[in-house]
Amino acid sequence: MMRRAWRTLWRQRTAVGVVDFALISGPLFMLVFGTVEFGRLLWAREALQMTATEGARCIGVLASSCSSNGAYSATNAQSYIEGVASSWGITLTTANMTLTANATSGACSGMMTNVAEVTLNYTFQTAVPGLLTFMSGGNALTGHACFSKQS
Repeated sequence: MMRRAWRTLWRQRTAVGVVDFALISGPLFMLVFGTVEFGRLLWAREALQMTATEGARCIGVLASSCSSNGAYSATNAQSYIEGVASSWGITLTTANMTLTANATSGACSGMMTNVAEVTLNYTFQTAVPGLLTFMSGGNALTGHACFSKQS
């Protein structure tokens, strides 16, 4: 009797696919979501760096977007940088920006004396914090750029 029950159980293969999927789906979904979120993190980091570079260039060449009557305007520069970041899908505020029109010390000190410097700070938030607990508090990203000012 018991032997027949084991034989019958051994031949029943209909639920094997469901059990296999249940065992494999968790790690598979974590791998997929982790890959997507890591890609988003790298993309956000690159977007922040490109925004800082464009902002420093705008200040350095005194483009109309970052100047007023031919002189540097911090308000215009901040608005321009916020717009560039927004086009990348990143929301920045003036609290996230450090703009220096004539940097003489710091990270740009090895360059010429008349340098525009932009530093941007951004906290990347993951879309799936429950699965990716190591990223749930947000990852701090920084974009930094220097551009030699045009005389």
